[in-house]
Amino acid sequence: MVRRLFGRPLPVLGAMALAVACSDSTGPAGRQMSLSFSGVRPAGVAPSLGAGQAGLMLAPGDSLVLTDGTNTLIITKVEVLLREIELKRANVTDCDSTTNDDACEKLELGARLITVPLVQGPGAGMTVTLDSGTYSEIEFDVHKLGSDSIDDAFAAANPTWPANTSIRVTGFYNGTPFTFTTDLDEEQEIQFVPPLVVDASGTAANVTMRFDLSLWFRNGTTGPLIDPTTANQGGANKSLVDNNIKNSIKAFEDDDRDGDERDG
Repeated sequence: MVRRLFGRPLPVLGAMALAVACSDSTGPAGRQMSLSFSGVRPAGVAPSLGAGQAGLMLAPGDSLVLTDGTNTLIITKVEVLLREIELKRANVTDCDSTTNDDACEKLELGARLITVPLVQGPGAGMTVTLDSGTYSEIEFDVHKLGSDSIDDAFAAANPTWPANTSIRVTGFYNGTPFTFTTDLDEEQEIQFVPPLVVDASGTAANVTMRFDLSLWFRNGTTGPLIDPTTANQGGANKSLVDNNIKNSIKAFEDDDRDGDERDG
């Protein structure tokens, strides 16, 4: 389990309808909230792992290009399988252990495939209705496809998705096509700082979840790029890249949908 702090706004995405399984609270209605996704940090925003964003470019055709002066990595598609997305109310210890139905807003309990945007700025979001209250963090699983009934339903709807896989990336490394997959299976708990306050004002809220792709296939925040095929199952860099992925995820309130956590 990974727990990290995070501030506010960021880019978005979302190639899926977000099925909502909110609590059956009888409390006052809240407001509309969208959950958005991004794969690119705005200029000037420090990465989760340290400082620097050397060699980052956006290419025509919605591709992400990374360079280290010697190697060139072009990312053309990133897919992430998520499951059990929940917003935890303040003063709740753990969404998984609580018996209080009102303790956590269950945004999505099923397995959902996200196509991470490769451009800066806002992307398409998914909208839900939240009960009024104060939320301290978002919890979700980066989920390796298994064989329970929920995963079986996902597999039937997505027959080309590999078994035992949570993330798939395609692109080119020094001109050679690659496909990277991982069986990373990780629960994430990311705290909102300050907490997310939902009221009945009717004002829409947005939370952005960012996967900082510039950090995934790199040995250190400004170190040399890594051939993604060396991070596949059994590869020498699998643990390094899996840890980079876990540490690259950030979420924050981003009501103006500009993908920049510095302006609130």
